[in-house]
Amino acid sequence: MLNSKEVGALLLAAFVLSSCASSLSGGGYSRDQARQTETVQMATVESVRSVQIEGTKTPVGTAAGAVVGGIAGSDIGGGKGSSIGTVLGVVAGGLLGSAAEEKLTSQPGLEITVKFDNGRLIAVTQAADEQFKVGDRVRVLTGGGVTRISH
Repeated sequence: MLNSKEVGALLLAAFVLSSCASSLSGGGYSRDQARQTETVQMATVESVRSVQIEGTKTPVGTAAGAVVGGIAGSDIGGGKGSSIGTVLGVVAGGLLGSAAEEKLTSQPGLEITVKFDNGRLIAVTQAADEQFKVGDRVRVLTGGGVTRISH
Protein backbone atom coordinates (compact mmCIF):
# COMPACT_ATOMS: atom_id res chain seq x y z
CA MET A 1 0.00 0.00 0.00
CA LEU A 2 1.22 3.53 -0.81
CA ASN A 3 1.99 6.04 1.91
CA SER A 4 0.83 9.66 1.73
CA LYS A 5 4.16 10.91 0.32
CA GLU A 6 4.04 8.37 -2.51
CA VAL A 7 0.42 9.26 -3.28
CA GLY A 8 1.33 12.97 -3.30
CA ALA A 9 4.25 12.31 -5.65
CA LEU A 10 1.97 10.34 -8.01
CA LEU A 11 -0.58 13.16 -8.06
CA LEU A 12 2.09 15.77 -8.70
CA ALA A 13 3.52 13.71 -11.56
CA ALA A 14 0.05 13.21 -13.02
CA PHE A 15 -0.73 16.93 -13.01
CA VAL A 16 2.66 17.87 -14.41
CA LEU A 17 2.20 15.40 -17.26
CA SER A 18 -1.34 16.55 -17.93
CA SER A 19 -0.22 20.18 -18.09
CA CYS A 20 2.19 19.33 -20.92
CA ALA A 21 -0.62 19.73 -23.42
CA SER A 22 0.03 21.77 -26.53
CA SER A 23 0.35 25.52 -26.03
CA LEU A 24 -2.55 27.78 -26.91
CA SER A 25 -0.24 30.78 -26.99
CA GLY A 26 0.20 32.96 -30.05
CA GLY A 27 3.93 32.34 -29.69
CA GLY A 28 3.78 28.61 -28.87
CA TYR A 29 4.46 26.08 -31.59
CA SER A 30 4.22 22.28 -31.49
CA ARG A 31 7.10 20.20 -32.85
CA ASP A 32 4.98 19.40 -35.91
CA GLN A 33 4.47 23.10 -36.66
CA ALA A 34 8.18 23.93 -36.59
CA ARG A 35 9.72 24.45 -40.02
CA GLN A 36 6.31 24.50 -41.72
CA THR A 37 5.09 27.23 -44.05
CA GLU A 38 2.44 29.60 -42.73
CA THR A 39 0.45 32.15 -44.67
CA VAL A 40 0.84 35.67 -43.26
CA GLN A 41 -1.81 38.36 -43.72
CA MET A 42 -1.94 41.80 -42.17
CA ALA A 43 -5.08 42.94 -40.38
CA THR A 44 -6.33 45.51 -37.87
CA VAL A 45 -7.69 44.61 -34.42
CA GLU A 46 -11.43 45.41 -34.23
CA SER A 47 -12.10 44.10 -30.71
CA VAL A 48 -10.46 42.17 -27.88
CA ARG A 49 -12.43 40.20 -25.31
CA SER A 50 -11.11 38.31 -22.28
CA VAL A 51 -12.16 34.65 -22.16
CA GLN A 52 -11.30 31.57 -20.12
CA ILE A 53 -9.84 28.63 -22.05
CA GLU A 54 -10.93 25.28 -20.64
CA GLY A 55 -8.31 23.02 -19.13
CA THR A 56 -7.38 19.59 -20.37
CA LYS A 57 -9.59 16.59 -19.74
CA THR A 58 -7.28 13.58 -19.94
CA PRO A 59 -7.54 10.24 -18.17
CA VAL A 60 -4.51 11.21 -16.06
CA GLY A 61 -6.43 13.40 -13.60
CA THR A 62 -9.24 10.87 -13.33
CA ALA A 63 -6.84 7.97 -12.77
CA ALA A 64 -4.75 9.82 -10.19
CA GLY A 65 -7.88 10.89 -8.30
CA ALA A 66 -9.27 7.36 -8.44
CA VAL A 67 -6.07 5.90 -6.96
CA VAL A 68 -6.03 8.40 -4.11
CA GLY A 69 -9.76 8.02 -3.53
CA GLY A 70 -9.51 4.23 -3.53
CA ILE A 71 -6.70 4.27 -0.99
CA ALA A 72 -8.56 6.74 1.21
CA GLY A 73 -11.83 4.82 0.86
CA SER A 74 -10.22 1.49 1.78
CA ASP A 75 -9.53 2.84 5.27
CA ILE A 76 -13.26 3.06 5.94
CA GLY A 77 -14.77 0.20 7.93
CA GLY A 78 -13.73 -3.42 7.70
CA GLY A 79 -14.72 -6.37 5.51
CA LYS A 80 -17.55 -5.39 3.14
CA GLY A 81 -17.48 -1.83 4.50
CA SER A 82 -13.89 -1.50 3.39
CA SER A 83 -14.74 -2.81 -0.10
CA ILE A 84 -17.67 -0.45 -0.45
CA GLY A 85 -15.53 2.44 0.84
CA THR A 86 -12.87 1.59 -1.74
CA VAL A 87 -15.37 1.59 -4.62
CA LEU A 88 -16.96 4.85 -3.48
CA GLY A 89 -13.50 6.36 -2.97
CA VAL A 90 -12.44 5.37 -6.49
CA VAL A 91 -15.56 6.93 -8.05
CA ALA A 92 -15.44 10.13 -5.98
CA GLY A 93 -11.66 10.44 -6.37
CA GLY A 94 -11.91 9.98 -10.13
CA LEU A 95 -14.51 12.73 -10.42
CA LEU A 96 -12.54 15.08 -8.17
CA GLY A 97 -9.26 14.29 -9.97
CA SER A 98 -10.81 15.06 -13.34
CA ALA A 99 -12.25 18.35 -12.09
CA ALA A 100 -8.94 19.30 -10.44
CA GLU A 101 -6.99 18.61 -13.64
CA GLU A 102 -9.36 20.74 -15.70
CA LYS A 103 -9.20 23.61 -13.20
CA LEU A 104 -5.40 23.48 -12.87
CA THR A 105 -4.83 23.49 -16.63
CA SER A 106 -7.36 26.18 -17.59
CA GLN A 107 -5.92 29.54 -18.59
CA PRO A 108 -6.92 33.10 -19.38
CA GLY A 109 -7.33 33.81 -23.07
CA LEU A 110 -8.29 36.49 -25.55
CA GLU A 111 -10.82 36.44 -28.35
CA ILE A 112 -9.29 38.79 -30.92
CA THR A 113 -11.45 39.99 -33.80
CA VAL A 114 -9.49 41.37 -36.73
CA LYS A 115 -10.46 43.00 -40.01
CA PHE A 116 -8.44 42.34 -43.13
CA ASP A 117 -7.83 45.08 -45.68
CA ASN A 118 -10.51 43.54 -47.94
CA GLY A 119 -13.12 43.96 -45.15
CA ARG A 120 -13.30 40.31 -44.10
CA LEU A 121 -13.60 39.75 -40.32
CA ILE A 122 -12.35 36.76 -38.33
CA ALA A 123 -12.00 36.04 -34.62
CA VAL A 124 -9.20 33.96 -33.11
CA THR A 125 -9.05 32.74 -29.51
CA GLN A 126 -5.61 32.17 -28.03
CA ALA A 127 -3.79 32.36 -24.69
CA ALA A 128 -3.42 35.86 -23.27
CA ASP A 129 0.37 35.99 -23.61
CA GLU A 130 0.44 39.18 -25.72
CA GLN A 131 -1.48 42.42 -25.29
CA PHE A 132 -3.66 43.65 -28.15
CA LYS A 133 -5.53 46.94 -28.48
CA VAL A 134 -8.25 48.03 -30.88
CA GLY A 135 -6.54 49.61 -33.88
CA ASP A 136 -3.31 47.57 -33.58
CA ARG A 137 -1.89 46.40 -36.88
CA VAL A 138 -1.22 42.64 -36.49
CA ARG A 139 -0.07 39.59 -38.39
CA VAL A 140 -2.50 36.70 -38.85
CA LEU A 141 -0.52 33.49 -39.34
CA THR A 142 -2.35 30.44 -40.69
CA GLY A 143 -0.97 27.00 -41.39
CA GLY A 144 -1.53 23.35 -40.55
CA GLY A 145 -5.04 24.01 -39.29
CA VAL A 146 -3.84 26.59 -36.77
CA THR A 147 -4.39 30.36 -36.85
CA ARG A 148 -2.65 32.74 -34.48
CA ILE A 149 -2.34 36.50 -34.13
CA SER A 150 0.87 38.32 -33.27
CA HIS A 151 2.43 41.77 -33.53
